[in-house]
Amino acid sequence: MNIEMKGINKSFGSNQVLKDAGFLLKDGEVHALMGENGAGKSTLMKILTGVYTRDSGTVLVDGQEVTYKSPKEAEKAGIVFIYQELNVLFDLTVEENLFMGKEITKFFGICDRKAMRKKAQEVMDKMGVNIPINAVMSDLSVGQQQMVEICKALMVDAKVLIMDEPTAALTQSETEGLFKLIKSLREKGVSIVYISHRMEEIFELCDRITILRDGSYVGTENIKDITMDDIVRMMIGREIGERYPKRDGVKIGDEVLCVENLSKGKTFQNVNFRVHAGEVLGVSGLMGAGRTEIMHAIFGNLPYDSGRILINGEAMNIKCARDAINAGIGFITEDRKTEGLLLEKSIAENIELANLGKVSDKSVLSKKKGSELVKKGIEEFRIKCFGPQHECANLSGGNQQKVVIAKWVYTDPKVLILDEPTRGVDIGAKKEIYNVINDLAAKGVAIIMVSSELPEVLGMSDRIMVVHEGKITGILNAAEADQEKVMTLATGGTL
Repeated sequence: MNIEMKGINKSFGSNQVLKDAGFLLKDGEVHALMGENGAGKSTLMKILTGVYTRDSGTVLVDGQEVTYKSPKEAEKAGIVFIYQELNVLFDLTVEENLFMGKEITKFFGICDRKAMRKKAQEVMDKMGVNIPINAVMSDLSVGQQQMVEICKALMVDAKVLIMDEPTAALTQSETEGLFKLIKSLREKGVSIVYISHRMEEIFELCDRITILRDGSYVGTENIKDITMDDIVRMMIGREIGERYPKRDGVKIGDEVLCVENLSKGKTFQNVNFRVHAGEVLGVSGLMGAGRTEIMHAIFGNLPYDSGRILINGEAMNIKCARDAINAGIGFITEDRKTEGLLLEKSIAENIELANLGKVSDKSVLSKKKGSELVKKGIEEFRIKCFGPQHECANLSGGNQQKVVIAKWVYTDPKVLILDEPTRGVDIGAKKEIYNVINDLAAKGVAIIMVSSELPEVLGMSDRIMVVHEGKITGILNAAEADQEKVMTLATGGTL
């Protein structure tokens, strides 16, 4: 299927999101669509699939002008959008999610459970996904839920698949399985639009790339004819410099956080580590290893069975998030949409709620103080928005992440835990987040950075702690660490 979008314009109120944007997808190609957060990538694809109505412009499918009135209509035409935001019903099983609105029926409209089970298993096997189809979605990891979403798209005879950050929550093996599937689909003539901020994936997987910047079309190139630096320059209009900025002259200070023999059933056992003022401790390990659960326990979100947490040498009684905050611990969660933000609230409300002490005078909210803090956050973190009252649900993923970081940074934490801080964030915004991490470390904050991106862990950390099946298998100094050593420890091996 060939798709051509020409002269696409779209505004939301006074904010023009797309300005004469264009895109050309050829039959049977994997086409990368890249740009900074807020560049208009998802909006352009939502116009194609009938989520939004274009203000002007033309959409041609195999030479015929079309206007899909809904995603359902686009899906019937063979165009399926797999969203970055998971569209699952958590109380239902995998099978029920796969067939929602597409049930196989027999006489009198009764669901043919046997046929549905067989087809579901066929699709899961084809994807190499080892998830029981009777499992309840809420019991699955974010990565597993993402794989179910991808499988759901394959339940229809798709001619075009649009994938928005499909590997953001996947393990290495799940990502490899997805890549095999994408290459197989390409060989069968399926066209794929691949939206991702992971440069390595773009060069491994894609045939061509289209760049958007500030809602406008910048250009389209063959992957074999372009470099990473070229892509960055087209995306942000300037050179970005070092990918992982160095912290020159930062002195590692005294121990701030000490975790002793922390255990929680089979989830994690005898976890021991320390973090010092001005230090960035990277945390690596395969998905499901227990990294996030350890961090939730430290922050009071997950009760632990035994062990101690000490701040500046003093044992803390952390039973809930409020206890952790009072102890000087901040936590930027990997799930910004359900745990990190009040999406229906504004940028101002999200930042102010986390910093009530700073925006109050004798327990009375100060409009002036609140306005100043929020303005500072928007400017300092370069949050692309209409203003302080912009609802967080309507921000791009990267700008949502910046709001989460801003609200925690202004609490002046002694320890800041960042769980997947750059997931779904473009390369320019990543650099900004790295600079924030380095600035905080320079001010003496103890940083714990959990990341599934090994280059990020190696590039940003002073030491790297590796977790395997709930146990720490090693802590490496950055100077001695490399990908091979980290992966050896992450898979249960020894050095």
